[in-house]
Amino acid sequence: MPNQQPWALSMHHIECCNCSHGCGCQFAGFPDSESGGCEAILGFEVIKGHFKELDLAGLKMVFAAMWPKAIHEGNGKGALFIDSAASDEQVTALATIMSGQAGGMPVEAIASTFTEFEGPVIKNIHMNSDANNASFSIEGVLEAQQAPLKNPVTGDDHHVHITYPDGGFMWDDGIVGTTTAMSMNYGNIAFQHVGRFAAKAIVNWPNG
Repeated sequence: MPNQQPWALSMHHIECCNCSHGCGCQFAGFPDSESGGCEAILGFEVIKGHFKELDLAGLKMVFAAMWPKAIHEGNGKGALFIDSAASDEQVTALATIMSGQAGGMPVEAIASTFTEFEGPVIKNIHMNSDANNASFSIEGVLEAQQAPLKNPVTGDDHHVHITYPDGGFMWDDGIVGTTTAMSMNYGNIAFQHVGRFAAKAIVNWPNG
């Protein structure tokens, strides 16, 4: 069992994966990708947060992962990147939280699905948390760019949300879009997808 420690994170959450625009994982727990597995990169910018007494506001990080089947079936490969603006103490705090070592959901559950994990890797992270055109990148490693869905007849932007009235696993209300860029190449984690599922949300993960 993890050593339960007090932390809380309220964050911009920028999510991209290889599922179609509804993302089968959101409704049935299984990806609808051609491979049957999940490949995802998620960017986070902390609006407010703490680990014990340490302030984490303003920090950025990226989480990248590949699972051969559904996420809950395990055998995943993951990596955590933390922006170089974070202090050594803040890096340790974020890595402790995101690895599930401090307890709390959803990180505790996600951490249990990995057999390989790298990080924290310190890099310069560029991030734009715009609601409809969010993006993040690490030069030479990864890139993600979201855009609104389009009406196929008029070409107008579609404003689509997935909402969980009783609370979702990662987020409660996500603005659904598509990816105009999504690439990852670091160690054993490499993929590239365009025109797949994207969501932008505000997440609130409290653990005391």
